Amino acid sequence: MIIGVPKETYPGERRVALVPSSVPPLTKKGAEVLIEPGAGAKAGHPDADYEKAGARVAASRAEVFAAAGAVFQVRTAGANPEAGAADYELLRSGQALIGFAEPLTAAREMQELARRQVATLALELIPRISRAQSMDALSSMATVSGYKAVLLAANLFGRLFPMMMTAAGTVAPARLLVVGAGVAGLQAIATGRRLGALVQGYDIRPAAKLEVESLGAKFVELPLETKDAADSGGYAKAQSADFYRRQQELLGDTVAKCDIVIATAAVPGKKAPVLITEEMVARMAPGSVIVDLAAERGGNCACTSPGETVDRKGVLVHGPVNLASEVPHTASQLYAKNISAFFLHLFKDGAVQLSPEDEITRETLVTRGGEVVNPKVREAFGLAASDAA
Repeated sequence: MIIGVPKETYPGERRVALVPSSVPPLTKKGAEVLIEPGAGAKAGHPDADYEKAGARVAASRAEVFAAAGAVFQVRTAGANPEAGAADYELLRSGQALIGFAEPLTAAREMQELARRQVATLALELIPRISRAQSMDALSSMATVSGYKAVLLAANLFGRLFPMMMTAAGTVAPARLLVVGAGVAGLQAIATGRRLGALVQGYDIRPAAKLEVESLGAKFVELPLETKDAADSGGYAKAQSADFYRRQQELLGDTVAKCDIVIATAAVPGKKAPVLITEEMVARMAPGSVIVDLAAERGGNCACTSPGETVDRKGVLVHGPVNLASEVPHTASQLYAKNISAFFLHLFKDGAVQLSPEDEITRETLVTRGGEVVNPKVREAFGLAASDAA
């Protein structure tokens, strides 16, 4: 089977789905790798490096899609709705399309892929089970984003992070609050600690306390009832409007005392909950910084504007989008390992085997045989249950 790796077309996307070092493990298993010219250039991987690793560079994008039995992308059409539409005519029946797809919110794109008889496998839906850890691209990208978020905050902040004893006096350490202790939040906590800040972490999931404290940060405990805070995969679940209102009230004092807030709270397939109100921002000292990693989903801060830095009376609110793409070399390296591990899990006897008996396949398969087949996605779209698999 030929694996095709086209150049990413999402605006500003610098990652690539496969790096040269990930080619040999695939070719050793009997697959061939075909790369679109320049696909890895923005991530620091020239075509010559792919050829040295055993891949072949195609003459065009059209050749990649025409020859490939499986197409590897960072952003498939669902996660690249405008520019990605140009690839519809290049796809063919029976082809496996693997990558991020935003399947729970991209109804039109998933239905179009189904209409074209493509087998779409969404990496966002990798189950959080031990044997799928090496395939968890969502966590890999969250790690990169959590790290980069703290560096962005440090760049915007007009002071140093660590405490310093100097001849001119003592410099007080920055006070950093991380809201949401998932993968991105924990990486932000670890990075903030390494830079010398006094770090606190908050999450609605009680189980997050041990993780936050294991990194040397203080866990912010609020008197809220959170028995049903996480789903079976460990992700935070959406709460009621009354819950969020009470949470805002209780979190206000903590936010007001912080110099920097990194907000990372997200609910899969849902608009991000607003945890930081305009009133809370107004209570922060001038010079404070908020970096909102949920900006693409509406933002955890009421003042967030995706892709922009907003000044609210001296408080800077930054809403980065596609943050992992700003560290393209490392992000691509991690992603390539994830997607390769996933593919090799499916690749048997020279073909991609889509067995509904396998949990990993069943959870990630979105479209097949002309239908949207994933139960979670069908439910999100308001479709009746399907017998297809």
